[in-house]
Amino acid sequence: MSNIAILLLAAGTSSRMKGRDKLMERVHGMPLLNLICRRAAQTGLPCYVTVPTLDHPRVSATGTARVVPVPDASEGMSASIRAGVRALDESIEAVMILPCDMPDLQTEDFLSLANRFRGAASPVLRATASDGTPGHPVLFPRRCFTALSHITGDQGARGLLRSENLELVALPEQRAVTDLDTPEAWAQWRARQ
Repeated sequence: MSNIAILLLAAGTSSRMKGRDKLMERVHGMPLLNLICRRAAQTGLPCYVTVPTLDHPRVSATGTARVVPVPDASEGMSASIRAGVRALDESIEAVMILPCDMPDLQTEDFLSLANRFRGAASPVLRATASDGTPGHPVLFPRRCFTALSHITGDQGARGLLRSENLELVALPEQRAVTDLDTPEAWAQWRARQ
């Protein structure tokens, strides 16, 4: 299973956070980015994390993940995906991609997708909430790497998802869809904890 990599997208600007960095917000006593990197690393899979620059404050919260700078991060999520996929080792057969602002994702959620991967002919695996609402992570087989390394815009890999055979994998509760982009979303999430 170590031929699957986890790609954590952390090069965004947190533009809707009113001056705060959502990935450096504290969760369980540590920055959210550090928590997500730890949970990903606990899978035993190789982990990569994109950041705006190598001297960005987020780098200190990446743990053991391989750090990938994204010089054109202002282009949006696609720039992170391109940079991350291009940085993958040659031996990687699939990549699990997700944004890092999802505090409810657990190590077992990553493993749930990884364990469903069936090799080169595997469909793209997309996590959903327990009610079937599509979310993250999304696991792409190697055949998708060329397309992923050339996507543009801030829509991520939506176009590729429409053209590929897709299998949905339900995760517990709302883990696959809980992302925290605004101070209000953070406040509501914290109130529920």
